[in-house]
Amino acid sequence: MKSINIIPTIVPDSLTAVEEVSEKYAHFAPYFQIDVADGKFAPNTTWMPSEGDRLPGEFSYEAHLMVSDPHSVGLSFAKAGAHTIIGHIEALGSIENAARAIETWKAAGARSAGAAVLLQTPLEDVEPYLSLVDFVLFLTIARIGVQGIPFEESSIARVAEFRKGHADTVIAVDGGVSEANIAGLACAGATRFGVGSAIAKNQNPEVAYNSLKIAAESAIQ
Repeated sequence: MKSINIIPTIVPDSLTAVEEVSEKYAHFAPYFQIDVADGKFAPNTTWMPSEGDRLPGEFSYEAHLMVSDPHSVGLSFAKAGAHTIIGHIEALGSIENAARAIETWKAAGARSAGAAVLLQTPLEDVEPYLSLVDFVLFLTIARIGVQGIPFEESSIARVAEFRKGHADTVIAVDGGVSEANIAGLACAGATRFGVGSAIAKNQNPEVAYNSLKIAAESAIQ
């Protein structure tokens, strides 16, 4: 059975917020996704590291860059200790730019990189980036930037379509993931699930986390 990863997402307004959410979930979640927005690529704004900022060293983080300048923002997160940087292909601009950005991130300490793709972006646009990254992250909501935007049912078929021609590519999804849809996404081929509201708004986040993991694993047994 393929390994299922449930990754709680954090939409922070400060480094303190990252620390607080990490501490709250630490007893059940091994690592976290930090959603990053600049008010341009995504309509909202979030915390970004300043020079000298460090993410809590006892936790592992990936940074999902919903920004117009992923090269420099990714560098700041890599320097701050993020182990994975995820850039949007729509913002990276070209394969050459993406290759330079990933090289910069890894030189600054990042261990892996992902390519994120908006719901409206054609699947064929992803192809050139596959040789550069460790996984592809498909957005499963129509709008980005904040938690709670409704899940798009069409995204399940989109993931399945991509999986048909890419059996060895690791597929991540992010946006509106819940117990109502995670089994369908897992059956379609996703193994990494960024989860916001379904965990954060549950009275018992640990129960929500475990339920999501069980639902996804049961779907692919």
